[in-house]
Amino acid sequence: MSPRLLTFMVAFAAFLGPFTQTVYAPILPELGEALQTAPLLINLSISIFTFVLAFMQIVYGPLVDRSGRRRTLLLGLACYIGASIGCFLSPNIETLLLFRALQAVGIAAGAVVAVTVIGDRFEGVERGRAMGSFQMMVALGPVVGPVVGGFIGEHLDFHYVFLLLAVVGAVALLSNAIWLQETRPAGSAPRAFHPREYLEVVRNRQGLAIMLLSFVQYYAFYNYLVFMPRVLDATYGLSASEKGLVFLPLSIAVVVGSYAGGRLLARWRPRPVLVTTAALNAFSLLLFLAVAQWSLAALVVAVSAFGLFLGLSLPVQTSLLMDLYPHNRATAVGSYNFFRFMGMATGPVLGSWLYQDGNLGLLYGFAAAAFLIAVWHARMRFEQG
Repeated sequence: MSPRLLTFMVAFAAFLGPFTQTVYAPILPELGEALQTAPLLINLSISIFTFVLAFMQIVYGPLVDRSGRRRTLLLGLACYIGASIGCFLSPNIETLLLFRALQAVGIAAGAVVAVTVIGDRFEGVERGRAMGSFQMMVALGPVVGPVVGGFIGEHLDFHYVFLLLAVVGAVALLSNAIWLQETRPAGSAPRAFHPREYLEVVRNRQGLAIMLLSFVQYYAFYNYLVFMPRVLDATYGLSASEKGLVFLPLSIAVVVGSYAGGRLLARWRPRPVLVTTAALNAFSLLLFLAVAQWSLAALVVAVSAFGLFLGLSLPVQTSLLMDLYPHNRATAVGSYNFFRFMGMATGPVLGSWLYQDGNLGLLYGFAAAAFLIAVWHARMRFEQG
């Protein structure tokens, strides 16, 4: 298999995590009516998936380092398929919550294995390009998910969303079972896991700075995904389909940025690139805050700028992690993904509290301030070496 196809194959498994997380967000009211349950429990079906997805990153990291990439991914995908079928057949909210948690347990393997395989198979410039393709796929998940889920929910019964997830999971399992070869270095002997390995990961100050930055980036990203529709509805009175179209430039910008970010590493040193793109990412939040209620066209420009700079910075982060942790890559990736997914989970929760009175300044101002602090912290750590 060509290196490019290998990259997209493992990246697709990672894409399924955030895609599954948000795919049925547009049909949550219909789901609540069908299962005759409270909105709180329906929303919990997304939150429980996110928190389990985050926690399993720190479980899979050492497991992938010890048991191998291929076997861990195949077992995880098999669990995901079974859980998706369980969601499809769930007669009540309690059963759905159980299988949603199992979905997260299974698909959480994808993100850890994908980055680790890319780190094993590629070096230098080629690694940067492969990371760009990977991050492009992952960043598309939470944006494409609601579009696909809304289409299925409008034309079919909501259960078919979960049947779709089982089918695409089966495609990912079959392709990886046929073509993915074990990439764990031949000389790396398995050893018993000890929690201190995660302490070793976070003791690397540059690595920790990257992880904190990823947390803030995804916190801000999910503020867009969750609260921007409310802004579009309250300020501009857009229909559901029109609000969906506003997310299209964001999707395109993330794709372009992720693709270009991996290629920037061929021309510039990664640390200055990361600091610069992350700082511009933070300033794009301030731009959004300034124009969101003034002009719809300006709002789209600001959102597109956020997606572009987010995409540019992500491949640089994972490429740097591969260099910072050559002997425990999967454990480091698990930690990095844990921070990212916790940012996803924290965004809607903390954002709901900040946005209680429709205060955009508080919601996005807080995100921008946290963003700038994380950028400053990363810059200081990089300068100290």
